[in-house]
Amino acid sequence: MSKTLSGVIAAVATPIDENGAPDLKRATDLARTLLDNGCDGLNVLGSTGEATSFSLAERKAVMDAYKKNGLPLERLMVGTGAASVADAVALTKHAADLGFGGALVLPPFYYKGVPDDGLVNYIEMLVKATADSALPLYLYHYPALSGLPWHVPLIKRLRESFPSRIVGLKDSSGDMAFARSAAAIAKDFAVFPSTEACLLDARNGEFAGCISATANCNPDLCQRAWSQGDAAALDAAVTIRKLFEGRQLVSGVKALLSHIHRDPALARVRPPLAPFAAADRTAVFAGYDAVRAKKVA
Repeated sequence: MSKTLSGVIAAVATPIDENGAPDLKRATDLARTLLDNGCDGLNVLGSTGEATSFSLAERKAVMDAYKKNGLPLERLMVGTGAASVADAVALTKHAADLGFGGALVLPPFYYKGVPDDGLVNYIEMLVKATADSALPLYLYHYPALSGLPWHVPLIKRLRESFPSRIVGLKDSSGDMAFARSAAAIAKDFAVFPSTEACLLDARNGEFAGCISATANCNPDLCQRAWSQGDAAALDAAVTIRKLFEGRQLVSGVKALLSHIHRDPALARVRPPLAPFAAADRTAVFAGYDAVRAKKVA
């Protein structure tokens, strides 16, 4: 089984080409840049990666491109959850066959209020489909979007049922009390809050690291906080993250990536998302440039 991931993980954006499909060259170039500039790993095809806006074939094509271009798949987890269990099985098996370091699994998110038995059965199908590879499975807790929580008693049940396969959780709830409760389940259960603000706590052993959308834009600062305990770098990284408060996060991150890399194409989003508002672009770009001008010592 692959080694459990840890450290600074960017929830990497998926660039879009002029026809609205995933731009595979820009996607792999961005991934390599992030890995070369501070990211310990990447979460491919998560919420920031607009995974649920892509077809099954498109999601597989993005995975294939990472493999074909020689990216270190053992450092990458890929989102494979879907509303259809058959799609989730197909994506998770594809990730296992390619050699990704883990699968990040949303619950099947259309029906709400389903019993825990149904969610256990869903995970069991993914476990069985990838039994040969023993692909590590990370639960994706994002109840604001999925409507279904991976709550602590359910996580414990899944760990008991599939002890070698359920290795961690990404917590996008913003509820640090929940994140700490999940992390307390077991020392080897890797919990990643969705903010780099937790990195000093993670460095002290409370969490496995972070999986953050804004790490697309501040990976160097995040890495200094994680590996060196650099509080000034963390403050700068969090300042960049706070630029998105009250604004659209995914389109905003992609807009800022287009500014950082001087490539307007990186700002494209897939419907139903819409381009970042002009006034927000002006404010975020100016705020980012101000942080970078300070050249944190």
